[in-house]
Amino acid sequence: MAAPHATELLAFREVRAAYGHSAALHGLSFSVVHGEIVGLLGSNGAGKSTALRAVSNLLPAQRGMMTRGDILYEGKSILGKTPAQLVRMGIVPVLEGRRCFASLTVEENLLCGGFGPALPRRETRHDLERVYALFPRLKSKRKTLAGFTSGGEQQMTAIGRGLMARPKLFVLDEPSMGLAPLIVEEIFTALKRLNKLEGLSILVAEQNSAVALQCADRATVVEHGVNVLEGRADELRARDDIQRFYLGGA
Repeated sequence: MAAPHATELLAFREVRAAYGHSAALHGLSFSVVHGEIVGLLGSNGAGKSTALRAVSNLLPAQRGMMTRGDILYEGKSILGKTPAQLVRMGIVPVLEGRRCFASLTVEENLLCGGFGPALPRRETRHDLERVYALFPRLKSKRKTLAGFTSGGEQQMTAIGRGLMARPKLFVLDEPSMGLAPLIVEEIFTALKRLNKLEGLSILVAEQNSAVALQCADRATVVEHGVNVLEGRADELRARDDIQRFYLGGA
């Protein structure tokens, strides 16, 4: 949880983005403070994934681009930085749909995430054991090809691979998608643990507003590419009108 008077780690400033002639973001503004979890909530097509792609400069891979605004990380603009540079700076994304390397084992997938930091072997092993402590079921499946594991195990593998890159800002897109409620709870419990014990800053986009608001410190609701509402997660959970109009009655 963020400390009082903590500084901004990430700030969106009136960001506009489009795919060709189709506008997706229309002046989105929000921030993530050091040491907090921020939920980016909204329905499918609201602009959540576009915002996360903008953070990681992955819009061009989807034939998209930012057309206006700025994104600040640790007080400096990151426009023009490559995805690889952003990872080295500490912005590590976990994309929607898990995207594990199906022909590699679970452990090989995890080790792929550690290539960027170029750490000594003993530190890489330490990071690997950290992931296994967070998701014990991965340790029992470490020699299994990722393509033969369950959807939940693949999502844990994708998250673990991201953690191996030692993020300062962990950016997750729909980590609950297509997963059973117990697996979703396990994943979000692990994220909350990382935040509480290690102070990891997390930005998570979710349609599942109920689980996101249980985990987050603050949340921003996105609709048609703009933020229509933001505030403390506990306050948003408590308001029936917000649940009904913006969060699908979750």
